[in-house]
Amino acid sequence: MWDADGNRYIDFHAAFGPHILGHNDMEVNQAVIESLQNGASLFGSGTTVHEGELAELIQDAVPYAEGVQLLNTGSEATFQAIRAARAATGREDIIVMQGGYNGWHNDVSCNLATPLAQLGPRISPGEYPYIPISAGVPLAHQALVHPVNFNDLDSVEEACKRHSVAALITEPILQNIGLIKPQPGYLEGLRRLADTYGFVLIFDEVKTGFRHALGGYSAICGVKPDLAVFGKALANGFPIAAIAGRRDLMDYFAHPDPAKRVLLAGTYNGHPVPAAAAIATLRRLAAGDGELFRRLDELGARAEAELAALFSAEGVIVTIVRQGSAFCVYFMDHAPVDWHDLASHHDFPKDESMRRALIARGVYCFPVATKQWSISAAHTEADIQHTVEQFAAWLEDVQSLSMPAQ
Repeated sequence: MWDADGNRYIDFHAAFGPHILGHNDMEVNQAVIESLQNGASLFGSGTTVHEGELAELIQDAVPYAEGVQLLNTGSEATFQAIRAARAATGREDIIVMQGGYNGWHNDVSCNLATPLAQLGPRISPGEYPYIPISAGVPLAHQALVHPVNFNDLDSVEEACKRHSVAALITEPILQNIGLIKPQPGYLEGLRRLADTYGFVLIFDEVKTGFRHALGGYSAICGVKPDLAVFGKALANGFPIAAIAGRRDLMDYFAHPDPAKRVLLAGTYNGHPVPAAAAIATLRRLAAGDGELFRRLDELGARAEAELAALFSAEGVIVTIVRQGSAFCVYFMDHAPVDWHDLASHHDFPKDESMRRALIARGVYCFPVATKQWSISAAHTEADIQHTVEQFAAWLEDVQSLSMPAQ
């Protein structure tokens, strides 16, 4: 991509992850053009052909998707998933993850990257105070939300004993603070606790869905949530999101009893233009029995191996965490397991300094520490090699500056 001054960058930010095929993909663009030429327009009355076709493709990709609803953004999707869970259970409290991000609305607008001085020490089992990342969240609403640390099943169970929990929502991999993976048995444990205590397990696959596998991360881990939300890579940059999951839960959006019906409204929901983009994207991702995912994994593995070798050769301690085409470089000696672990050990100033130096060298990543790097199908081996060379040049500059004067 290019900035306003004409500077060229290899983009590994990918607009926070949607561009799995790369910017301005011609096949996706052509699908949108054809939909417009064939009269695709917003009618606001009934399901369009594109909307129905896309829902079927999502169901084909996601085995537990017994129903699908389309929306415009991931935040809308998480909002509606939580509302459906409350309607189905008759409960109000929800559990969220410290360090996770699930959107902008009151239920989840909290505890993203809270300084430990404000958050306090790790509590296990236990929950943390709701610390908003936005002004305007009522205190009464905050009292219904219970943040716990990722990878801590004891804290989830303790919250279930203290509160009447309607839903637990989590990214199956925390991907807004790099990539914090679930420990062995963690997601399976969440499934077990959901069944035991009767809450709705919601996977926020807005970032993981259709980037790591056609069926989302649940297809990799083998754990089925009750509901899941998708976005970003679903349409390669066009604005669309989806909720999918169990039929009995999805039916609340069209419940015959008005007192039980969950209002799902939105003039632009299922708009044929982003739906056409999503159809083209999913067809590309499904082609060749997942050939594109294998190629992305190969590029990711090469970037991981070459960067790890580079840092090791320079004596710089890092841990690279990768899932397929997404990765993060942590300046610490192990992969973080939760926000407290990351905030206590990662060198945030060095991370941010590295990012700004790489941007100056024409390699674009989001200039905030721990944000993930995203490889797309438009990247080549030459792009990866060039990027590794820019990392090497940055390291050389850092090492030379740290050498004592002669």
